[in-house]
Amino acid sequence: MTTGGIAVLVPGGTGQLGRELVARAPAGVRMHAPGRAELDLTQAGAVIEAVTALAEQAGADGLAPIVINAAAYTAVDAAETDQARAFALNADGPRVLAAACSSHRVPLLHLSTDYVFAGEADRPYRVTDPVEPRSIYGLTKLAGEDAVLGSGASGWVVRTSWLYGAYGPNFVRTIIRLADERDALSVVDDQRGSPTWTGDLADGLFELAARITSGQAPGARLLHCTNAGETTWYGFARAVLEELGTDPDRVRPCKTGDAPRPARRPAYSVLANDSWTEAGLSPLRDWRSALTEAFPSVEHQQRAGTHS
Repeated sequence: MTTGGIAVLVPGGTGQLGRELVARAPAGVRMHAPGRAELDLTQAGAVIEAVTALAEQAGADGLAPIVINAAAYTAVDAAETDQARAFALNADGPRVLAAACSSHRVPLLHLSTDYVFAGEADRPYRVTDPVEPRSIYGLTKLAGEDAVLGSGASGWVVRTSWLYGAYGPNFVRTIIRLADERDALSVVDDQRGSPTWTGDLADGLFELAARITSGQAPGARLLHCTNAGETTWYGFARAVLEELGTDPDRVRPCKTGDAPRPARRPAYSVLANDSWTEAGLSPLRDWRSALTEAFPSVEHQQRAGTHS
């Protein structure tokens, strides 16, 4: 019998989302958030041992166990040439993790990405839309989704996009740094998406975890969860400068082709969140208001020189 508390294992616990999950864990939630040095998803034995320990300790303490997988190979450009490592971490790792969760009847929440789509739509992508990744990163993340959903585990895949927060390198922290270093910034204006604060996403994942562990799990196993609304990277950068209290016209628009990169970026990767709300989960607020609330902590971490 459980006592109503939850025991959560977070592979990737030292990344930007993992650290946010630890920081925002609600009362009654016990967290274990190992980084890659402690739990490398490419090491099958370590994965099985970690899930086994979670299940056994949670059972002994009367807690409901769940895994939130925040571990991923996210170096999008590097993945084009480091394909073996990207597949090992983004596809093979989740496959082993899902098998271990299935064996111990531990539910699994697995994070995925907008990069599984071609990025050529003219409306937000729904969970029922065809997937067609155009990069190695996208291919590996799609393989991870398939591994989880086809494993037989009680698994849910949550796709999100354009993550930023106080922890780890991300777009907002980069723009803060560049605004200090340069008079003018050039940012692409032909890629559209939904900036998503890790704080809001973490709250949403805890809400989903509570539903699952209390026996009220949504029937849909594939969900989209982002902050509402959309913008371009250029619009996003202007909003960051507004939060800094400096002139947003310092940001100049440019095209993706002006600065080619190894991996192809989706031109349009807005995700429709109807799957999330139809599951009875709380919708995330508009991206612009989320940025205003997130900004003080993000700026503080950047100014403090904290890069991890």
